[in-house]
Amino acid sequence: AVVSTQSTGNHLTFRGPFNEVVTSVLTLTNITANKVCFKVKTTAPRRYCVRPNSGLIDGGGTVEVSIMLQPFQYDPNERNNHKFMVQSMVLAADKETESLEDIWKGAEPGSVVDKKLKCQFELPSFFKFHKILRTSAPNFLL
Repeated sequence: AVVSTQSTGNHLTFRGPFNEVVTSVLTLTNITANKVCFKVKTTAPRRYCVRPNSGLIDGGGTVEVSIMLQPFQYDPNERNNHKFMVQSMVLAADKETESLEDIWKGAEPGSVVDKKLKCQFELPSFFKFHKILRTSAPNFLL
């Protein structure tokens, strides 16, 4: 591993309500003494805004990546297959003046480390309780 991700296991958690932008922060830590480059990809690019989505991390340094889920109509019965992948690799000293785009284009096979994260959506307990009430209590009570 080149970069360690500070998240719950292999998940990114987004806590609703989801009628507004919800942000999850992913902390990337360079666990090497060398400078590394990273980029963050998703299977649902229209649903998320990722800042920064790529960059450099000095040896032993950290970067916080904000992942912003765009507002949507949450359905707890809908299956969620959203995933993220953090790619990282040690930056060779002779590549430090190149653009990130050129560095990634010239990446040697086997030099890129992938870390996959699944998304999970959670509602605050108040919303779960309210939904139970709405589905099990007569309408005149609400």
